[in-house]
Amino acid sequence: MKFRALLRSSAALWTTPVWGGIVAFYFFYALHLQDPYEEVVTGPLWSPQQVALALDYFYAFAYAITLGLATWEGGRLKRDRVWDLAPSRARWRVAGQALTPAVMAGWAILLLPVAMRLVETRLLPTPAAVLPLAMGMGIVCAYAVVGCVLGHIAPRVIAAPASAVAAFYVIAKTSAYSDPVWPRHVSGQLSTSIAFGEYYSAPTVLVPFLVAAAVAAAVAAWWSRGPRRVPLRLLATVAALGTVVLSARTASGWGVVDGPVSAGHAPARCVGAAPRVCMAEAGGAVERLDDVRAEVTGSLEKLRAAGVDVTVPATVTDDLLYERSRTRPRSTASTWWLPLTAQAEAAGPDGRIAGIRYAVLLSSVTFPCTFPATVTSDAPTAWIINRDAAVLWAAYVVDAQTPYLRWRADEYAQFANGSEVLAKVRERAEKGRALPTAAQRTAWFEQEKAKACRQMPKRPAGGQATTGSQGADS
Repeated sequence: MKFRALLRSSAALWTTPVWGGIVAFYFFYALHLQDPYEEVVTGPLWSPQQVALALDYFYAFAYAITLGLATWEGGRLKRDRVWDLAPSRARWRVAGQALTPAVMAGWAILLLPVAMRLVETRLLPTPAAVLPLAMGMGIVCAYAVVGCVLGHIAPRVIAAPASAVAAFYVIAKTSAYSDPVWPRHVSGQLSTSIAFGEYYSAPTVLVPFLVAAAVAAAVAAWWSRGPRRVPLRLLATVAALGTVVLSARTASGWGVVDGPVSAGHAPARCVGAAPRVCMAEAGGAVERLDDVRAEVTGSLEKLRAAGVDVTVPATVTDDLLYERSRTRPRSTASTWWLPLTAQAEAAGPDGRIAGIRYAVLLSSVTFPCTFPATVTSDAPTAWIINRDAAVLWAAYVVDAQTPYLRWRADEYAQFANGSEVLAKVRERAEKGRALPTAAQRTAWFEQEKAKACRQMPKRPAGGQATTGSQGADS
């Protein structure tokens, strides 16, 4: 049968308005429900992330539609007694031809939202970006095989809609599993989120594909005919069971939404030297790179001029390049990771970027001791007042006192006397600023740091502590 005639007689064609309308609805409404169009196109834009977001709504729907259509076509092959009319033709070739429209429908459900998302964001697909798409298209083929066999063993009028609904329900349900966690990672509905600069690692997309392919191969083997069908069935069944067990064990070690990903792949644009400042090229604020570097260098110069012992880093890098903190390298004396894009986008009406100066401040002011990672509401506040007064004094030097005071006021809210603590911090900082000479102001700053360390209560053995200007807060 010619392909055009096959397509005209296929259920995939006359059901197109149904699944095509659902795809359009979910893309233009549900996909933009959380992120309005204006926010999507302004960035940050990363093609693997956008492809993953576009596919998230459509995996289960594509598999369900493919299974239902393939079941219908399999039942039609049985009804028309195709195997009796063409006994010499290979069964897989006849089935493959009959299932092509169903597979194309499943592929279209995945391809259309991806294409539309890339068009509206003006991004080009990369090999890494289309990995989840390729996985989904492969799983669609597996569902087509299962559906064809199901159509041969059950009435298609009942089996086709029932299998589609069951597949959609099971896949959607497993995506909510948290204990055990492996069903959500092997179902074909990728639960792993993608951040800017990341893409899926091979195990994340291979595990669900291998499970679907192994099950489909076992189903096809049991449906096959031939002199060697018994050993083939046994081999395919053992291989499928082994694949499912190994995949489940592999996925059991993953987080609920944290399968293996590879980070740090977004391109960066850099300018200057000592420090060299780099921002994410597709972050949405790279056009302000020169302004960002001016804020960084200006803040460092002001702090050094005020007597703060600052080691100028070789590189100041945008932390958007490693958006997740757990994958981001730690800042060192030579490399600082700061929220450059996030703060550049939040620039004030005057165009100045107070958030950059604030971030430089927190990375520049260090203490000769370690502070508790968390502060409870019943903790003594004497050392907190000295510590924060010293940092507030430095914040005035770089004109970052407004964001710093706003942050500390939020932190002090846990104390019963939070407003009193804030007033004391401001009073001590003003006292340091009022000293007549630069040498006296610098000496006061060093004394405040030392006093904060002396007054800090000893932490229990094994307790967490963090060095730096604000401990864990920084």
